[in-house]
Amino acid sequence: MEHLTLGPFTRAAGTVRLPGSKSISNRVLLLAALSEGETRVRDLLDSDDTRVMLGALKTLGVAWRKDGDDHLVTGVSGKFPVKAAELFMGNAGTAIRPLTAALALQGGDYRLSGVPRMHERPIGDLVDGLRQVGARIHYLGNEGYPPLHLQPSQIRIDGPIRVRGDVSSQFLTALLMALPLADAPGGRIEIEVVGELISKPYIEITLNLLGRFGIEVKRDGWSRFVLPARARYRSPGEIFVEGDASSASYFLAAGAIGGGPVRVEGVGLASIQGDVQFADALNRMGANVMAGANWIEVRGVDRDDGRLTGIALDCNHIPDAAMTLAVAALFADGPTTLTNIGSWRVKETDRIDAMAAELRKLGADIEAGQDYLRIAPPAQWRTPADGIDTYDDHRMAMCFSLATFGPLPIRINDPRCVAKTFPDYFDVFGQVVR
Repeated sequence: MEHLTLGPFTRAAGTVRLPGSKSISNRVLLLAALSEGETRVRDLLDSDDTRVMLGALKTLGVAWRKDGDDHLVTGVSGKFPVKAAELFMGNAGTAIRPLTAALALQGGDYRLSGVPRMHERPIGDLVDGLRQVGARIHYLGNEGYPPLHLQPSQIRIDGPIRVRGDVSSQFLTALLMALPLADAPGGRIEIEVVGELISKPYIEITLNLLGRFGIEVKRDGWSRFVLPARARYRSPGEIFVEGDASSASYFLAAGAIGGGPVRVEGVGLASIQGDVQFADALNRMGANVMAGANWIEVRGVDRDDGRLTGIALDCNHIPDAAMTLAVAALFADGPTTLTNIGSWRVKETDRIDAMAAELRKLGADIEAGQDYLRIAPPAQWRTPADGIDTYDDHRMAMCFSLATFGPLPIRINDPRCVAKTFPDYFDVFGQVVR
């Protein structure tokens, strides 16, 4: 299917059971693989990115199997049986970055590559951190980017490890997940974050999951983390993957724009994902929000024209879900300004430039900077004859499904790219719109 034409829609209502979180799924798979014992993983996301991780783990000698809807992963107690491998990681940042850190400690010979866009996504800050402890990692293409060649090395930790925090939180996540397996004098390892740490809620996810696998991390604010050395990951036996809070944002926004009520199940007040705070942003825009431990429900605004209110928001805490706000802003009274979104530029595509280009096609007045986006809703809606381009980026496709609540039908190009995290997204979206 090369394109999909949708809308115009005027109403959204219904209940959606969310697929598992990509961020949690790939973290859990790697931690389960490195653990002692067998882990039953429930509600694992079935998508391109998790298949990449599962395939890489199998290549490295990790045994896993399906048991109904569950995945049973037999841990390798910190040591991958296979010491030489070539791994294709697609465009899965949540797979290649932590796996690179884990493999750097294995004493093996590994090559990691991905799709062309992956070779444009930075990994240099993580490599620099690993080189500080003696890891031998070479770039096979451009300096600072995959593909990578990891060679056997002697890991030595004799001081704090420094890593930048202002490009991607996944670099810190990778070190937090891998370094407890290393040795260090005094039995402790320190990581120092240089600069402001972005996407802090994703680090909270990492710390929470490390705790479930028996690793306690102490931290001094967001600038210093202390890990145990020579640690052993212990399987919790069974672990549930929460619904994906980023994916929830599209349906919650549909409820706000299309009247609702739209309820998502699988995330709520008990969630460990920062993107649940997206609901607070909708509330600030005038939508009616209710939530329980495992659900969130949104209804439209209490004003005659049904329009949201434009806001200014620092989006450091919801970097992925903030993309949804950019399209929801088309239905606001007044402009919306999203700041602290510089990490968008190193995602599956340069999301600031891509979002600006496609919003302009619909008639919006856009101002884009290095780390911000200002969206003024269209004075007159347009429907581009060549459709909305999605840049092989799942979130671009899902975000722009919301534009179909405008007065004109919208053609979305390459809708299949949603397979990265939500393969049946458009089927589910079709069940709640009218």
